[in-house]
Amino acid sequence: VQLQASGGGLVQPGGSLRLSCVASGFTLDRYGIGWFRRAPGKEREWVSFISRDNGRTYYADSVKGRFTISRDNAKNAVYLQMASLKPEDTAVYFCAAKGLGRTTYDYWGQGTLVTVSS
Repeated sequence: VQLQASGGGLVQPGGSLRLSCVASGFTLDRYGIGWFRRAPGKEREWVSFISRDNGRTYYADSVKGRFTISRDNAKNAVYLQMASLKPEDTAVYFCAAKGLGRTTYDYWGQGTLVTVSS
């Protein structure tokens, strides 16, 4: 059972990146998926969530209007499309899976580093 986040890299301010979260060993469509990030020297921050059942999406105020979370159940993947990136978006981004009715996340993936810098 594994979650793997990928797609990070170096991007200039105002640029875009798409992060992917792919599951192996279990089916992602049975889980709500969250994206989190941890910036250098800061606490982990929740970024976005997509629900298991109706695909409802939620965003932190800091990314609302710039980031879009989506899922492709056929590919067992969830994506985070990031646009209008700012230097303060620099962080390691993680995805996590939460079963229906759970208050905590069941699985966490390894992070992918996003660096926004000119």
